[in-house]
Amino acid sequence: MKKYVLSEKDTPTQWYNIVPDLPRPLLPPLHPVTHEPATAADLEPLLPRAVIEQEMSAERWIDIPEPVQELYRIWRPSPLYRANRLEKALDTPARIYFKYEAVSPAGSHKPNTAVPQVYYNSVEGVKRVTTETGAGQWGSALSFAGSLFGIDVTVYMVKASFQQKPHRHSLMETWGAEVFPSPSTRTQAGRKILAEEPDSPGSLGIAISEAVEDALAHDDTKFALGSAMNHVVLHQTIIGLEARKQFELAEDYPDVVIGCVGGGSNYSGLAFPFMADKLAGHRDTRFIAAEPAACPTLTRGKLTYDYPDVAGLGPLLHMRTVGHGFIPAPIHAGGLRFHGDAPTLCLLHDDGHVEARAYNQNEVFTEAVRFARSEGFVMAPESSHALRGAVAEALAAKEAGEARTILFGFSGHGHFDMGAYDAFLAGKLEDYELPQEEIDAALADLPTIATT
Repeated sequence: MKKYVLSEKDTPTQWYNIVPDLPRPLLPPLHPVTHEPATAADLEPLLPRAVIEQEMSAERWIDIPEPVQELYRIWRPSPLYRANRLEKALDTPARIYFKYEAVSPAGSHKPNTAVPQVYYNSVEGVKRVTTETGAGQWGSALSFAGSLFGIDVTVYMVKASFQQKPHRHSLMETWGAEVFPSPSTRTQAGRKILAEEPDSPGSLGIAISEAVEDALAHDDTKFALGSAMNHVVLHQTIIGLEARKQFELAEDYPDVVIGCVGGGSNYSGLAFPFMADKLAGHRDTRFIAAEPAACPTLTRGKLTYDYPDVAGLGPLLHMRTVGHGFIPAPIHAGGLRFHGDAPTLCLLHDDGHVEARAYNQNEVFTEAVRFARSEGFVMAPESSHALRGAVAEALAAKEAGEARTILFGFSGHGHFDMGAYDAFLAGKLEDYELPQEEIDAALADLPTIATT
């Protein structure tokens, strides 16, 4: 395994905003009640002003505040590895690289946005932030960031993941957060769901509703979203910006960039700095988004306006969605169970710049185990979707007899996911065949918004 590491002085000091480089204008977020374009004043009850400015910014480069840079240095720059032993196991002429984000204290890419979001809240005197979490990686990251700035954190964790991964919420509580399985009895949104379905496994849409409702009910509290929105994608571009410099060290450049997609911030953060080269006509790199077949937003969803949450409290986003009321099966890749994706990523997918692939649980765990036995790292189920896509590309290169440089995102470790590995190794892991009727039923409840 070859490792490419940047020095601290080479760590980027600006984030990259893809909005001004998009092939066409991005449709704005809409007010959830009036359906008019959301203004900064509309978002202020939820988000700090600096974050709102980034959400609406058309500036290509945005400075990373020095306090955030200082905290990034705890774990950044993260390494880029070449997976030589996996290449040998696959007998492929492809060169496979992965950007390893599990070096953060929270074990994933999520602190890349958690730290700046909590920093901006602290500057404005916010005392508490609320959030949702699926697999627990985002909740862990926000809890970690809250401990750094002395801000209280309340996490609504999707109940299926809360039960599957008890040590995730233990980690959040170690950093001082309070964590509740969602749907909970703490909010009107949660109580409504429980009244209709007492055994609801929860969803990210439900958890977002609870976190937003909680934030709106307290003047000293803001909401922090872990994916999808522009400012989250912006913060995550630190991943791809580092990777571009590391490929210069490797004297190579990716022909294919692959990542797992739930809300889209992890993959966009890796891909967009390379996408900039493609949009400028300098490269012809392919981009592949890998998602779970149980929540196939890009492969089977509809591009339209939808709420980010079940209760319809958050701003409407123009994204590919399977419906805000969709409740995905309780697969172990809990972080990939969001019903929609980042509007920027969806636009690029709609224009043909990003391909999408959907994979089932057993095939991604097959590759995760092969990777662990060749390269040593045990990855999160989410990251295993990216790996599955990378292996498919490597085998295609073998079939074609061509050298191909593949980059995939290793977004988080799987140390809290051993129950899922136990089930897979015992032959008890289930794949979920998602009937089209379930998607159609959820899409039937979409808001009616004119986009012309």
